[in-house]
Amino acid sequence: MALKILTALDHARTQYYHFKAIVIAGMGLFTDSYDLFCIAPVMKLIGRIYYQADDKSPGETPPWVVSTIVAVVLAGTVVGQLMFGALGDRVGRRRIYGVSLLLMIAGSFACGFSVCRTRGCVLTSLCFFRFVLGVGIGGDYPLSATIMSEFANKRTRGSFIAAVFSMQGFGILASSGVTMAVTAAFDRATKSSTTNPLHTPEVADLAWRIILMIGVVPAALTFYWRISMPETARYTALVERDVEKATNDMGKVLPDFHLKNYMEESETLQRQTRSAPAYGLFSREFMRRHGRNLFACSMAWFLVDIPYYSSTLFQSLIYQSWFPPDNSVNAFQEAYNVAKFQAVVAAASTIPGYFATVYFIERAGRRRIQMMGFAFMALFIFALAAPYNAYWHKHTKGAGFMVLYGLTFFFSNFGPNTTTFIVPAELFPARFRATCHGMAGAAGKVGAAIGAVGFLWASQQRHEEQRKAGWKPGIGMMYALIMLGGVCVVGTLHTYLFTPETKMRSLEENETGESEDDNSKDRPPLPARAPPVHPAESPP
Repeated sequence: MALKILTALDHARTQYYHFKAIVIAGMGLFTDSYDLFCIAPVMKLIGRIYYQADDKSPGETPPWVVSTIVAVVLAGTVVGQLMFGALGDRVGRRRIYGVSLLLMIAGSFACGFSVCRTRGCVLTSLCFFRFVLGVGIGGDYPLSATIMSEFANKRTRGSFIAAVFSMQGFGILASSGVTMAVTAAFDRATKSSTTNPLHTPEVADLAWRIILMIGVVPAALTFYWRISMPETARYTALVERDVEKATNDMGKVLPDFHLKNYMEESETLQRQTRSAPAYGLFSREFMRRHGRNLFACSMAWFLVDIPYYSSTLFQSLIYQSWFPPDNSVNAFQEAYNVAKFQAVVAAASTIPGYFATVYFIERAGRRRIQMMGFAFMALFIFALAAPYNAYWHKHTKGAGFMVLYGLTFFFSNFGPNTTTFIVPAELFPARFRATCHGMAGAAGKVGAAIGAVGFLWASQQRHEEQRKAGWKPGIGMMYALIMLGGVCVVGTLHTYLFTPETKMRSLEENETGESEDDNSKDRPPLPARAPPVHPAESPP
């Protein structure tokens, strides 16, 4: 029997605190994307400062240096997801929610104070602080998703978690806007200084530090809200076994929440505690009950992050076609152009994709959106790959290439990039929820490392080998795109075979075991206490 307090949460009307929770949880993801996406223009500034050999050619950060900095933050993210996910289930969501934000604030601020003035020392310290930042970013993923899922009602839970994740799009826009504002201001000051000319490399060294440090501001603004928010009722009632405290906490944030029958609820909880199976995360019983779901979430996240993070491969080509290397363009103007390009992509495809998910997630369901997203990503990537050698490598500046590229981004966000964040927060019992979300997210970041580091490096090496062997310049990129499209096809099949539907499903089904043997892929909404139904599989 479900506890009254949790049944009431499932059916609570949407009110002010739900939207406040979206802002509190979403601001961490806003900061995540700010720090992750501002590094591209920052690398342009660092290249001009530390890698310019002469005045005849602009300095450029070597690809292996960029890959190392990306790999370091991804490694930190994996550590943070695993560590904070486990702590969220063991210690409590609220108690460590502020700690992950503090790590993000400290890491982001410290990046601007990367010590020394020599190239090796600056980059080494920047990598260290980016790792710390990555740990904080990784911790924010499982905690934000779990907290939002446990506060939400089951009618709008998917939309609320998607809204939290959509804050990443606004973080990209903020990152681009801040970078454009800072570089434009420094460029104007440099050009207007006649009596005391400013040496551009030295000024640029200050500019990239300011860009990184401004990322502290949005996180710091929500820190008080994070440490003052109550623990989720589901954690307090189901893990800490304190129904009265859970009810009192909910009364503080939901004004129409009034439950006074603590004794009856406590007795019910005691009966459930005595009858609940005791098994650990790495036990055979856990694998029997939840192993399939954990595999489904982890593999889907792994598969989507390979093409999603490989998008930098395309961005560099498009950027170079629109803004070819030119020493007449100073460091500030080059970083400005990179940020402007990122802002256009975010506004035209990334953010609309997030909004489409928020709107359709409760109508179409998670599984259908994930399958559709993978399928359309594959379609548009193959559309880029097939004529690439004959046409696209000479016309990346054209409208056709940009439209297909933008649609790939749109359907990654109106698809698996968002649903892989939502589904793990809905499939597991309260005592394993954050841990399993962190494990799935860590698998995703391994895929991100393959896409953003290994895949890019391998494609660049192959392209250089083919160029020396006299091959046409588009062949290497064509093969790379075909491989990415193939990954999306595998993601479509994986979703069809393994991913269950969680639309309108109560989180407490995971506690009672009502659906432990239910492997149906697409279930209609069920009453909270109705027996599970196994309808025939319907196509997405």
